Amino acid sequence: MKKTMSKTAGVVLGLALAGTLGATGVAEAQAQPSIQAPAAAPAISTAGAGSSAVEAPPASVVADLKAAIGRARASLLPNARVICYAAHVQDIGWQSAVCDGSVAGTTGQSRRMEALAISTSGVGGVCADAHLADIGWQGWRCGGDGTVVTVGTTGQSRRMEALGVQVGSGSVGAQAHVEGYGWLSAVSGNPVYVGTTGQSRRMEAVRIWV
Repeated sequence: MKKTMSKTAGVVLGLALAGTLGATGVAEAQAQPSIQAPAAAPAISTAGAGSSAVEAPPASVVADLKAAIGRARASLLPNARVICYAAHVQDIGWQSAVCDGSVAGTTGQSRRMEALAISTSGVGGVCADAHLADIGWQGWRCGGDGTVVTVGTTGQSRRMEALGVQVGSGSVGAQAHVEGYGWLSAVSGNPVYVGTTGQSRRMEAVRIWV
């Protein structure tokens, strides 16, 4: 599979997959999923940027994320890089927050991720963008360290298909679990994009680290 590097978006784009994939095709998809990158992420200081309304998570989810950030920082150096996130999942709702590479969402249950709330510490803030069924790229949402950035939808039964993440400094890594493929290959950079577009495949779980 021929690979091309888009320096502007900072993401490797794979060729679109056609037809039913055999074992080799799935392996290639995991190495290079097909992702059409959105427009470049804005500066982190552009808090709340986005072209589509995003419903804020409940206060309990925000409090859980902030508590998770606090616990993670307490176990590390005061200026440690931390990212915590919580997924809204089909038939479950908002899950508890997890941090630094732990799994949010589900695997082996055929449940779609519908939204994701993210908070950071020590990285200068975060921007996120979700690719959604029947909408496409939703628009970047940004916030500084300690704020909660939310992408996706709730109450619409709408699957998240891909996710873009950018942090204010350094790099970020991510990995997506996708319908029909399982865990795709992990990627790192700034920004990063995981999942697929143009294939109508739900993201089921995600891992993010800084």
